[in-house]
Amino acid sequence: MRIKGGTRRLIYHIVVIVFGFLMIYPVLWMISGSFKDNSEILRGSLSLIPKSVKVSNYSTGWKGFAGTSFGRFFLNSFVITAVATFGTVISSSLVAYAFSRVKFKGKKFWFTCMLATMMLPSQVIMIPSFLIWYKLGLSDSYVPLIFPYFCGQAFFIYQMMQFMKGIPRELDEAATIDGCSKYTIYTNIILPLLKPSIVTTVIIQFYWKWDDYMGPLLYLSKPESYTASLAIKMFADSASKTDYGAMFAMSTLSLIPVFLIFLIFNRYLVEGIGTSGLKG
Repeated sequence: MRIKGGTRRLIYHIVVIVFGFLMIYPVLWMISGSFKDNSEILRGSLSLIPKSVKVSNYSTGWKGFAGTSFGRFFLNSFVITAVATFGTVISSSLVAYAFSRVKFKGKKFWFTCMLATMMLPSQVIMIPSFLIWYKLGLSDSYVPLIFPYFCGQAFFIYQMMQFMKGIPRELDEAATIDGCSKYTIYTNIILPLLKPSIVTTVIIQFYWKWDDYMGPLLYLSKPESYTASLAIKMFADSASKTDYGAMFAMSTLSLIPVFLIFLIFNRYLVEGIGTSGLKG
């Protein structure tokens, strides 16, 4: 029985390793491609070992284009992502607190409206949103890429609400007896206990915003204001020769912030998604 159990575990681990490798192979191939020249990349070789290591792809890619280096593009992405993520955390936690702990007229109606927005594909609101920002004269700026995130995000509101269900209401009642207002309860009780859910929001929102391509493509027209995702696409030029090595090099560098965020906050991710709340 021990031999059979050991064989099953061995087969299980082999299958998991094989499928895991297949999942990360495209990323490994991209990293490998960042050290290859164009001719080797275009041959479509599946090998992860470059025939000749070309480190210059990184220096070439870092120079950027239109007189703007990739350092500027990464800075633009970081500013937009950081501010939008901060806005998402603050606004979504406030709305989630109101829906979970505060009684007000029309609560069910507004909650239903919020859930309905989760069912709308982003393509449906893309043109109306652009027209609104265009009429306001803000279409060629960072405002459309940041301001909406200070108005709450339905997915994260619902996720935080589910987490708040695990926080005993007795804490709110005790604080109210002590003379605390709803805002004091939110800042001094709810927010500290909401930490796992907030970290989950930060990780997911950071991923989504850092990788956002369509938003910058719609609203940014000046090269110096481009984000990293948009700037990387600019390496693929249909009218001239595309420098795939430099493009892969900058794509590899763009993975570093996402990887670091996940590495630092990974231990909070499962707890936040699990919406465990407080446990006795």
